[in-house]
Amino acid sequence: MPFETYEQTKPFAGAIAHAAQSRSMPPWFADPSVGRFSNDPSLTPEQIAKLAAWATANAPKGDAQDAPPSRQWAQSWSIPKPDVILEMPKPVSLPANGDIEYTYEIVPTHFAEDRWVQLAEVFPSQRSNVHHAVVYVRPPDSKWLRRAPVGVPFTASTLTDPEDRRGAHWTDSDILLVYAPGSSPDTWPANMAKFVPAGSDLVFQMHYTASGHAVEDHSSIGIIFSKSAPPLRVLTLQLTNDHFVIPPDAADYRVEARGTLPNDATLLSFFPHMHLRGKRFEYNIIHTSKRADGQPTHQIEQLLRVNYHFHWQMSYRLAEPLALKAGTELQAVAWYDNSKDNPHNPDPTAEVRWGEQTYDEMMVGFFDVAIPSNVDKQHFFIRGNKETHTP
Repeated sequence: MPFETYEQTKPFAGAIAHAAQSRSMPPWFADPSVGRFSNDPSLTPEQIAKLAAWATANAPKGDAQDAPPSRQWAQSWSIPKPDVILEMPKPVSLPANGDIEYTYEIVPTHFAEDRWVQLAEVFPSQRSNVHHAVVYVRPPDSKWLRRAPVGVPFTASTLTDPEDRRGAHWTDSDILLVYAPGSSPDTWPANMAKFVPAGSDLVFQMHYTASGHAVEDHSSIGIIFSKSAPPLRVLTLQLTNDHFVIPPDAADYRVEARGTLPNDATLLSFFPHMHLRGKRFEYNIIHTSKRADGQPTHQIEQLLRVNYHFHWQMSYRLAEPLALKAGTELQAVAWYDNSKDNPHNPDPTAEVRWGEQTYDEMMVGFFDVAIPSNVDKQHFFIRGNKETHTP
């Protein structure tokens, strides 16, 4: 329903007031008592009251002289015109029905020099079929998926090399961008950006779902480059737990993941990811100290609490980036509703485990940090002389 003119909008005045009063629109799911976020679109009480009063008064029309100029809506990109658009060389054919295995396509950048990415946006050509997408950076010296085909779609089951098949399910490669319905493009301040080495490939990991019609998806990514190398590099990291079993009809099942930062970093934003049974998601810092008797005690510093909504998977950007010291213990906690009271639940009688399909579940707490620009992801995870795993 377009709301571009008064005539289009007036019939929905009551619905607009109700959506504003219930805070279902604009969509925002962070608990207001925990943290402050720069991309919070929530209306103020005064704005909500104004919309309610307007609807109650039968939505009177304002003075035409006070109307702002007509908006010029972008036909595709919501970022400014990209410096470069990299698209899948070959479209992916999607069936009308059934499960679709995670699909990959390797896209060469042909960058002759190192590039710093200030803004990026994934543009799926079939939005109704894209459950989510992760675009990875594969540097020229990486061995990841090296025997996989370039420029054509493939899945893990179509790969013949065992190492490549394992690589299709797990990688520690740097993430350029995560896309999901409701997410917004990545936009970084002038002093930081994401790094793409010269000669890199981008690896599109696409989670598709069938929509009842056989279609082709030809996704692309638009990129705007930083004018110069910034002092800070952005890394997307994650806290993940893939070893859980949610019992049938469990209404509030808890799953946790923890990890410690091996080096100093500045925390920027969060992007929680679950599937249809997702209910709540938290990010915390665990402060550990010792009591007088020598026993450890823990204090929880809450960073974000989200009432999760599968159809609006959003990022939450800290209003004030948070400097974290090496050794900081981060915790992600997810709750799932596998009961019959969850209207999105595919089967409340099923035990639910980690899996790729929407009737399975995931527990991934993506988060972005800024580190010195001369440190790459692999070196960031070296703690002294000991290399550590990504949290």
